[in-house]
Amino acid sequence: MHEPTTAIFGLDPLWLSCLILIVTYAIIISERLNRAIIALTGAGLMIMCGLLNQEMAVRGIDFNTIALLTGMMIIVAITRKCGVFQYVAIRAAKSVKANPAGVLLMLQIITAVFSALLDNVTTVLLIVPVTLVICDELKIKPYPVLVAEIFASNVGGTATLIGDPPNILIGSATGLSFNEFLFNLAPIAFVIHIVYLGIFHLIWGRKMRASAENRSRVMAMDEKKAITDIRLLKQSMGVLALVILGFVMAHPLHLEPGTIAMSGAAILMLLDNFTRSAEEQSEHVHHTFGEVEWITIFFFVGLFIVVAGVEHAGLLNLLAQKMLALTGGDLTATVLAILWASAILSAIVDNIPFVATMIPLIENMAPAFGGPEGLKPLWWALALGACLGGNGTLIGASANLTVAGLAERGGVRIRFLPFMKLAFPLMLISIVLSTAYVMWRYL
Repeated sequence: MHEPTTAIFGLDPLWLSCLILIVTYAIIISERLNRAIIALTGAGLMIMCGLLNQEMAVRGIDFNTIALLTGMMIIVAITRKCGVFQYVAIRAAKSVKANPAGVLLMLQIITAVFSALLDNVTTVLLIVPVTLVICDELKIKPYPVLVAEIFASNVGGTATLIGDPPNILIGSATGLSFNEFLFNLAPIAFVIHIVYLGIFHLIWGRKMRASAENRSRVMAMDEKKAITDIRLLKQSMGVLALVILGFVMAHPLHLEPGTIAMSGAAILMLLDNFTRSAEEQSEHVHHTFGEVEWITIFFFVGLFIVVAGVEHAGLLNLLAQKMLALTGGDLTATVLAILWASAILSAIVDNIPFVATMIPLIENMAPAFGGPEGLKPLWWALALGACLGGNGTLIGASANLTVAGLAERGGVRIRFLPFMKLAFPLMLISIVLSTAYVMWRYL
């Protein structure tokens, strides 16, 4: 297979690939153009400029990640139609007698749990609309609840392989299992979540008030009416349980998470359409696929090719050598450097492109630490830094931007600087806790 060694017009491949990467990231950060368009344009330039050939570009796409994301999006798109997520949110609000402080607490817990089991972007798409309805009925400001949900979604997503896109990327690239993510990241994610519950109660929860009349309106909501299809509810919960069991058993079954998610999606689509006519099936399948976040999927496709371009040009190997030189090849210094650099940089740029760039960089460090097994502490540091660092600013994680977009549609503005003034110091607290955890457990 032909592998290009020179770029267009005889330009240096290293400098040209760096330029394409920097311009791509800069436009993504500016949010002036849709990020999927920019990532795909950057990918096209990598090929047109001779930095990659077409076969290399296709090899650079992590299809396991694409399959896992697409499969879970399809499962959630079908499951949400039965109303189970609205049911849980209303039930949670009523369980605390519609006390605003209790509502703030419960919605954070639900967001964190769903983010660990589904993924955090999907979770906020489901929870935020219900949050706005409950806050409107209680006549309380939704801003504190929405900000708390952003933090809960990113912390909950940190706990599992499927919870946050950076973890999906790391797991797919390294072969680390669902159980390994759960065993290594869930304990510290749980501790950080408890700390945030306390902090948000002190900042907002204890001051929130609602009249007896407004609370009685929430208590009068009938959560059972949220369930619109009992049969679909049973089918969805059954398939979701099987998929999660599949993730847990993936290693002994020799199956990739993407295969499990896509198989679960296919089974649920089959169950949902089995009794329908051919015309109805076409309509339902069209609707289901329409619910998939294709912008995110194609953003990943383009991003994988852009990163493959700079990796082939030798940039990531060069950066890995520089980082090892700075840390003296010391494991402790390297792990802590990755944890803190990941956190700070993931707050500045979206954590997905950052992690996509870091994965091959860390893989290039394997010889210095005794092979792939010696890299595990570095992977956990990258996962913690990227997922938790995403809380630092509004553009740090996809879930943050999703909440901001849904909130704006509901008449609530989450502005960049006011959010950052609160969020960045809170994010640093989670990184300090993660530092202590990583030092205690791995170093």
